Amino acid sequence: MERMVGTIVRGLRAPIFNQGDNIEQMVVDCVLQASKNEGFSVQDKDVVAITESVVARAQGNYASIDAIAKDVNSKFGEDTIGVIFPILSRNRFAICLRGIAKGAKKIVLMLSYPSDEVGNHLVDIDQLDEKGVNPWTDVLTEVQFRQYFGYNKHTFTGVDYIDYYKSLVQEYGIECEIIFSNNTKTILSYTKSVLACDIHTRFRTKKLLKANGDNKVFGLDDILSSSVDGSGYNEDYGLLGSNKSTEERVKLFPRNCQRIVDNIQNKLKEATRKKVEVMVYGDGAFKDPVGKIWELADPVVSPAYTAGLEGTPNEVKLKYLADNNFADLKGNALKNAISEYIKTKSSDLTGAMEAQGTTPRKLPDLIGSLCDLTSGSGDKGTPIVYIQGYFDNYTK
Repeated sequence: MERMVGTIVRGLRAPIFNQGDNIEQMVVDCVLQASKNEGFSVQDKDVVAITESVVARAQGNYASIDAIAKDVNSKFGEDTIGVIFPILSRNRFAICLRGIAKGAKKIVLMLSYPSDEVGNHLVDIDQLDEKGVNPWTDVLTEVQFRQYFGYNKHTFTGVDYIDYYKSLVQEYGIECEIIFSNNTKTILSYTKSVLACDIHTRFRTKKLLKANGDNKVFGLDDILSSSVDGSGYNEDYGLLGSNKSTEERVKLFPRNCQRIVDNIQNKLKEATRKKVEVMVYGDGAFKDPVGKIWELADPVVSPAYTAGLEGTPNEVKLKYLADNNFADLKGNALKNAISEYIKTKSSDLTGAMEAQGTTPRKLPDLIGSLCDLTSGSGDKGTPIVYIQGYFDNYTK
């Protein structure tokens, strides 16, 4: 009988992971138990993906706001700190800001507008046109911003992030001045000591600041890049990718994930004799069309994956072949012609018209998006995602 199903994605329910758990064995056990319970067999090129959150929990990769404060103070001392380009997030940045404020004497908070880098809006872009404000050239004070745009609450959270962030800083008796600019160099008119809080543009931001005089420049990736008094840390990303755990501490992005995915792959091969690919995934890198939020607050989609997930898809577009190369065929003749074309396609379709419109993103990014949408961020209880048939094509 001809196979009628292509890719199958299963969210696997798992126990609650806690610090010290053997995450490698727990993941393997979950996959094997799910296979038994649901009646599917493990195959070569299946994919097991584990959300970064449970990996970090098992590692105990946490840090307190006191640890953040101590690291910030060790880098900036008594300086006024320019905290620039943070994303607008209670979960992602608010707790970090508390730690930063606790280690500072004064903060100048520079927000990008109309939105942050992942699409959280302070003001609708149409209002900029109505008020004649150019976000690429105009620098606004807090008073000016309010005069132009008033008070705006975030579409999803109902929070006015200007007031919220200011209140977090002022909790510690710290002076907080807020300005609005998309020009990195604007902050240098206020202070030469800068903490760049952007995620995916951080390298350019820090380069521009360091090239303009003798400035003290760090990024969130430099805060808790090593342990402070026994705290968790991440040598590659620091505070980037962290989430709020409690009001007093953050869960950091997991560390040393390559060893974990390789070990899970080996354990599954020992148990099943099949070579399954394994990855750790975070935010999925997709954009919400309503809220306009780009779902990528983590520094990368996947901090580690096995070798078989390296590369990008090498696919042809079936509808293009049907409409062009084989437009005179129908039914089984068309099916057979397309199947034969796929079997003999080039190993590198870069630039080929038959591949136009296929997605050139890296495989871990594509699969990470699929996993993030499957597991969600709420109470589904499926931090492990099992994928079958992802690498199959029309001929399989």
